Amino acid sequence: LLSGRAPGRELASATVTAPTPAASPEPQVSPAPRMSPAPRMTPALDDDNREFWTSGASGELRLPQCPACDRWVFPPTLVCPTCAGPTVYRAVSGRGVVYTFTINRHQYHPDVAPPYAIAIVELVEQAGLRFTTNLVNCDLDTITIGQSVRVVFEHHGDVFVPVFEPA
Repeated sequence: LLSGRAPGRELASATVTAPTPAASPEPQVSPAPRMSPAPRMTPALDDDNREFWTSGASGELRLPQCPACDRWVFPPTLVCPTCAGPTVYRAVSGRGVVYTFTINRHQYHPDVAPPYAIAIVELVEQAGLRFTTNLVNCDLDTITIGQSVRVVFEHHGDVFVPVFEPA
């Protein structure tokens, strides 16, 4: 790990797990706030992912779910990886917890000013239903593992990128 790195620039790693949250059936998703989103490379929309990337227009986070085995599926796909049944898009609550996070303090792209938070958020609907996102609208020094968050969206053309803020 340390080869090729200047002294004092070593990497450290740790594994931290957040408690599994309880599910709630009622969707409570905030509409997109007015903010200046960072430039993003947006995905090419296709039949598998279009509803995921555009559902933020209505303030909902929609994910594929398999009616046969009740499993939520992410990344989006039209076939359940567990039972091979077809999936259908359904709204989730938009609530989750910070599973892990990092604060980026180095400028890797000239248009994206640090610091900013990158997180893995686990949604309350299913243990292990996680995705990588940004945490926004918060003091970066107050973010904690296990913190309750809710989805908001950054609008980029046809795409609504789900990001999370403190609940």
